Amino acid sequence: MLAASVLLAAPAGASALPGVTGGAAAPTGAPGGTAPVRSSSVRHPLLRRVSIPSTSVAGPPPPVSFEVDEAGVATVNAAVTVTSLVSKRVVVSAALGWVHTGRLLRVAWPRGASLPAGPYAVSVTARDHQGARSSSIGGSRGARLTVTAPPAPAPTPSPAPTPAGVPTPAQTLADGAVFPLAGAHTFGGPEDRFGAPRGTHIHQGQDVLGAEGTPVLAPLPGTVSWTSYQAEGAGYYAVEHTTIGFDLMFAHCQAGSLAVSASTAVGAGQLICHEGQTGDATAPHLHFEMWVGGWWAPGGYPIDPLPYLQAWER
Repeated sequence: MLAASVLLAAPAGASALPGVTGGAAAPTGAPGGTAPVRSSSVRHPLLRRVSIPSTSVAGPPPPVSFEVDEAGVATVNAAVTVTSLVSKRVVVSAALGWVHTGRLLRVAWPRGASLPAGPYAVSVTARDHQGARSSSIGGSRGARLTVTAPPAPAPTPSPAPTPAGVPTPAQTLADGAVFPLAGAHTFGGPEDRFGAPRGTHIHQGQDVLGAEGTPVLAPLPGTVSWTSYQAEGAGYYAVEHTTIGFDLMFAHCQAGSLAVSASTAVGAGQLICHEGQTGDATAPHLHFEMWVGGWWAPGGYPIDPLPYLQAWER
């Protein structure tokens, strides 16, 4: 069974608690020397603003947050437990210790804690310095949590064979082709591959992820045939017609970084732009396309650039 700490969302200007204290102290006497009369009402911690998801995906426990209030009490001892409804055993616990009342508490689960698929109960409890306890959310059995298995990863599409008559990756490498990104990079995941679904169409290139501002280079010699800007798509981009017949498209260039324009002759390794995230992009990357028969020309079609990119980076 694992234990954990808690992160406090403290109000601005709040000071740390110097020590463990309880509620307001009872008076030692009363006017006329009579003994104090204890209230017949029983106070106890009250749980408020409790947030426990009803469903979660297998893996780390879901986020849980709550607030504890009790009139006249500065701190309470709080704990959260997750119990398997199959084995009836506590599988993860977070002993928060003495925490301030009136503040939103976010549970920091133990490092490495994980919940497999199955039904669980999550209990949040608190007790004050007199031992009075709160009622558990969801009653004595706790709030229900259903953990589901993670979705199966999408299969990575197999590279299509090079069309007949089209230069192979090895041939372009022998012709002096260079990698189009001059810096550290990755090819992302299945969603970044050629052919990945993109709403009503498919991804027609390969994304190459790197740092913002990384130089984007022409892999092969040729002539720039087009440069433009597409706010809801490619952002700033350039298209090159290579001497061996491919058309190459470089998208999401950093604003103001295009180093070429239409009719510019370029050699292998010459700067095209700098990597950015303009247009429809959520992170810096180069969207790289390879076309046979002309970029968006009648009879032209894109091919998977990944085998070429993998050959060029060696």
